[in-house]
Amino acid sequence: MKEGFGLEGTADRILKSALMALETELKLRVESHEPVRARLPALGAAFAGRVLETNEIFDRPDGSLRRQGHGLRIRSTHAEDGDPQPATLTWKGPRLPGPMKSREELEVRIGEPETMARLLQMLGFIRVLRYEKRRESWTLGNCRVELDEPPHLGLFVEIEGPDEEAIRTVREKLGLGGAAHIQSSYVRMLTEFCEKNGIVDRVLTLP
Repeated sequence: MKEGFGLEGTADRILKSALMALETELKLRVESHEPVRARLPALGAAFAGRVLETNEIFDRPDGSLRRQGHGLRIRSTHAEDGDPQPATLTWKGPRLPGPMKSREELEVRIGEPETMARLLQMLGFIRVLRYEKRRESWTLGNCRVELDEPPHLGLFVEIEGPDEEAIRTVREKLGLGGAAHIQSSYVRMLTEFCEKNGIVDRVLTLP
């Protein structure tokens, strides 16, 4: 099928309209968000909001996207006050070498996440995981600091920035030098949780 015709052409156009970026981040496990939440304003960080995310992860029926290190996600977000925000379709490439997680990323806003999910299914993809996550976001210098609560896994702080040096600087400012560095993604950890606990539908929600 030629590019630009049919559903495959639709997918090609969506991906080419997205902006390629390199995502570099550090995920840290914490016992509580409160110490970090207290430090952030004192450091001059700007509060960017609290949201509840719904993440839907898609793969080919043979699981080849996951095996090759790729990720395909639809994310719907509601602000703390309940107002919906623009949904996104995101592709993430394989992890690049290095001590921190760096991946190429393509992301585009979508107006109708249910329709996009249906389109992906018509293209042959299947939903392999659906999970919620609470996220509180701050901006500190040129880094983004996320206070995350996914279901069943505990609490985390993610620091995303332009390079590893900037991320390390923010980690030290936040007093997180001794926090455990988690290499796995939420998707991998939650998938393993479902497999271990026999959760067949792989739908995980927060209280």
